[in-house]
Amino acid sequence: MSAGTSDVQSRRTGDGVLGGTSGGTSGAVPGVSFVVPAHNEAAELPETLGAIHAAGRALGLAYEIVVADDDSDDGTGALALAHGARLVQHQRRQIAATRNLGASAAAGAWLVFVDADTRVSAGAVREALDALAAGAVGGGAPMRFDGWIPWYARALLPLFNGLFRLCRRTGGAFLFCTAEALRDAGGWDETLYASEELTLAAGLWRRGRFVVIRTPVTTSGRKLRTHSAREMFGLLARALWYRRAMLTDRAQLGHWYDARRPDPHRGGPG
Repeated sequence: MSAGTSDVQSRRTGDGVLGGTSGGTSGAVPGVSFVVPAHNEAAELPETLGAIHAAGRALGLAYEIVVADDDSDDGTGALALAHGARLVQHQRRQIAATRNLGASAAAGAWLVFVDADTRVSAGAVREALDALAAGAVGGGAPMRFDGWIPWYARALLPLFNGLFRLCRRTGGAFLFCTAEALRDAGGWDETLYASEELTLAAGLWRRGRFVVIRTPVTTSGRKLRTHSAREMFGLLARALWYRRAMLTDRAQLGHWYDARRPDPHRGGPG
């Protein structure tokens, strides 16, 4: 298929589509929807969207990008439109709800959720779509981090990637599934403010084959650079102790929901 862009005709207000363009084959209904949740991601979003467009065009896909903007005030929405994405918006400050918002606006039968600070490659997208074409209901990818990260993170990353592969689970930076399987699994669990990707992966796994592809995606190491080892391991210890009670309380999850700290790798918010 030849690459290009097609106009998005619908234009709604509130939680609906605000406008923009979708990438892919001109005039074609997108078969693949890339859903990108975002809150104040102006520093990262252009590169993320550029990587998705590059992958989609390299593979000749009929695709669209839906950016789900959750209460941003840094121009994230305008950047999404400027970089060829459709835009949906709400004010929830809740990652699962924001992913559901994007999925509800997506037209594709296959969904690829990509965090706003994550870079995909054509190789990773090809593997994901090949898995869906072969009958998988969903899957994920191993992760690597951009820039410098602390020694303990470098040491633990292969362990976490191996455990995800062994247990058929994935991080939220890159998760793909069929739209039908997402509906059957009940969508992203909006009672959770963290670990929602593990819950969804488990729900998809119960409905069919869940595949962890080989090609990694690159995601931001900003949390690891801007929070101390004590803070990170303290968060893990509290999560293991309090379990779901912590994951359903946004006030206890400041690592994800508080204002970002400056990231020395980017020279801006982490």
